[in-house]
Amino acid sequence: MRYASITDRLAHLGSGRWALHLTARRMQASGEDIIELTIGEPDVKPDKALLDEAARAMYAGRTRYSNGRGEPPVLKALVEKYSKRRLGVTERNFLCFPGTQTALYGVMTGLVEAGDGVLVGDPLYATYEGVIQSTGAHMIPVPLRPEKKFHLQAEDLERAITPEARVLLLNTPHNPTGAVLTAAEIAAIGEVCRRHDLWIVSDEVYEQLIFEGTPFASPFDIPELAERTIAVSSISKSHAAPGFRSGWAAGPEEFCERLLPVSETMLFGVQPFISDMTAMALSQHFDTADVMRGNYRRRATIVEKAFAGSNLVKPMPPEGGMFVLLDVTATGLNGEEFAWELLREEKVAVMPGTSFGDQAAGFLRISLTVPDDVVATAMDRIADLAGRIASTGRDRATTPMA
Repeated sequence: MRYASITDRLAHLGSGRWALHLTARRMQASGEDIIELTIGEPDVKPDKALLDEAARAMYAGRTRYSNGRGEPPVLKALVEKYSKRRLGVTERNFLCFPGTQTALYGVMTGLVEAGDGVLVGDPLYATYEGVIQSTGAHMIPVPLRPEKKFHLQAEDLERAITPEARVLLLNTPHNPTGAVLTAAEIAAIGEVCRRHDLWIVSDEVYEQLIFEGTPFASPFDIPELAERTIAVSSISKSHAAPGFRSGWAAGPEEFCERLLPVSETMLFGVQPFISDMTAMALSQHFDTADVMRGNYRRRATIVEKAFAGSNLVKPMPPEGGMFVLLDVTATGLNGEEFAWELLREEKVAVMPGTSFGDQAAGFLRISLTVPDDVVATAMDRIADLAGRIASTGRDRATTPMA
């Protein structure tokens, strides 16, 4: 039988990136005690008021069809949120989607197609390449250098641009590195995009999880970039509600009008009762993000202290988000090999850096979404394995577990 070419383009860009995580889950299901540090799933619950609002709306009959743009209460809340960042924002600057991932898929579908190129910093979030290739476009990686704290540099972006480039997919705060771009860096990057007539798609889902120092900055907030910037986000991270799948895209009015039929073809609206919950989340202050931010910052410090003085494992301190990268190249193994050995020998599940691009091949990504003592135990096990590998001179490539 024949299949559409998209199935070939995405054949190795789906759950294969999460093979170790899925293996660890199977091991857990069979009774093994696994420390899971793989996915970015908040370890606190959504505020009870939000859950009550979702239930209230559901029982009040808010279970019917919605519309392609979004429910009025959440659109109003989005206008209020983004009007604090830039003047002139109206409801016509938004489209609602079930989560940031769907927003990214819809937005990219509306901007690029076969033959086009999308610039993206490498390391990158694991699903970005699939989102890009689903359209027929190709990814143009821009190296994010450890010596620059993984901050995208305007000059590196300039060098990477090809005649096919149409879009820059930006992510700040960044997954998996935790890098937070400054306003000056954003402005310099935006100037490059302006000169080369590039769209900017800005993934801002970790906006409220910056640890300290650098305030959040976005190209959406710069009037000179307004005509070319689409910001995508959700309540998944900020309000510990990933399972509710509630997100949005904010961009130029013309873009939203052009993309609306695409959105309507995809899903024709998000659930009204979840939209009511989202409106409450956006229009009131909840301390969920404050609690998570404190937890993640403290746990990142635990990771850093665990390897202070180590010549085998080097943590890369994050500036925000819920992850830490560990450089394990000094052990003689790459991130993929080390991660599988770690699961096999120490029962600790982490994400291999190869899931996040070529530039991350020597790293592990550690999720900070488990209690402090569990983080500390996991770091001890990582240190133990690194020491054994170094003492035995082990350099063989390990294979995934069956």
